[in-house]
This record gives sequence, structure tokens and C-alpha cells, in this order.
Amino acid sequence: MTDAPLPEVSPTLRLRVLFDGGGWLGPGKADLMELIRETGSISAAGRRMGMSYKRAWSLIEELNTMFRAPLVQSVRGGAKGGGAQLTEIGDKVLAHYRTAERAAAKGARADLDALAALRPDMSGGK
Repeated sequence: MTDAPLPEVSPTLRLRVLFDGGGWLGPGKADLMELIRETGSISAAGRRMGMSYKRAWSLIEELNTMFRAPLVQSVRGGAKGGGAQLTEIGDKVLAHYRTAERAAAKGARADLDALAALRPDMSGGK
């Protein structure tokens, strides 16, 4: 099973999970986690998303305090350089989020199509 986001189909549904106490998990944080898993680096993941290292690290710190254990583990630089990886709980959180995202999109597809049908036809160059 892949954790990849769904392909864009217009209109789309963006899922944001709100937790008691003000924490939330949404598509941006999930994408950042996925890119950290892919690149092994918070800075590289942030760059690929067009955000500063400081912003990426701030989001990771938020994620790491929202759950019972950190989602991302970082290693300081050294001879081989630093890096970051998702922890076991980070992998689980990302998988659950992507599953919920797919289920929500599938469940809402008929309503999203109905909403799209009520919009003006923009193919005529309006």
C-alpha cells in the first residue's frame, strides 16, 4: 500500500484533522513527512516544498509534540552529515492520515462532482 496522495481531480477535498488542544495534521505536514522519508533531510524536504528550513523544522517540532512519541528523528551533522527519518509512529501516523484522506475523497466524490456541475462552464475562455 502506498501513502502517496491522491491524484488531483477537480474539485478536490483537503483533509485537516483537528485535535483537542489545537494541534492539527493536514496535507502540508503530511507532504513534509513524506518528503523527509524520501530525502532523509528536513532541509531538503522543506526546499522541495518551497519553505525555509526554519519553517520546516517548526512544523516538525509541532508534529513531534502532538503525539505520544516523536514522528521525526533527526541526527546532527558529522562526518557523514546529518539527516532525518520518520520514526515507527511517524510511519503509522502518515499511513493513517493517507488512508483517511483517500476514504474521505472517495466518500465525497459524488458531492464534489455535483458541486462542480453547479459551477459555470469556464471552457469558453470566460
